[in-house]
Amino acid sequence: MEDNSFDERIIIFIDGSNLYHVVKTLLPNKRPNDFNFEKFTKYLTGRRKLVRIYYYNVPLDRNKDEESYIKQQKFFDKIQRLPNFTFVLCRMQKRKINGKIIYEVKEDDIHLTVDMVKLAYNNAYDTAILISSDGDFVPAVLAVKEIGKNIENIGFENKFSYHLKQICDKFTIIKKEDVELFFD
Repeated sequence: MEDNSFDERIIIFIDGSNLYHVVKTLLPNKRPNDFNFEKFTKYLTGRRKLVRIYYYNVPLDRNKDEESYIKQQKFFDKIQRLPNFTFVLCRMQKRKINGKIIYEVKEDDIHLTVDMVKLAYNNAYDTAILISSDGDFVPAVLAVKEIGKNIENIGFENKFSYHLKQICDKFTIIKKEDVELFFD
């Protein structure tokens, strides 16, 4: 029997803020900058052909916390140097509610959704790997599956979307001990 796994084209879509918070909760003593995306993506793709990684995130407010902003920028610089990596910078919206300033991530889900659907229609991949525990992606997953593409969802033992798990072609839950392997 012939192994066609080398022919399967993979694009990985990473909800960066979601991944950060899930990993930080799982491993609070690990430094996010030490997360090794190359190990992680090789684990996800196996013998299949990685076409591209899309990573969506927002910059922190430099005026609110200079130190965290600098650490995040160093992390962004590090991951942008990875091969086949596209970094999509979204925006943070500051709002005042009941006299308290809150920050909301804006545009990341919509950018990821549009890219995943657009690239499916452009036949850029055979399988999309969605790294997010956000059930808001269900309509995009359904649109991609409708044209015959496969969708895999990566969830974590501390957080995943039941709705994504139900509709994706494959669901993988990553445990804490597995996440530890992706740190340098």
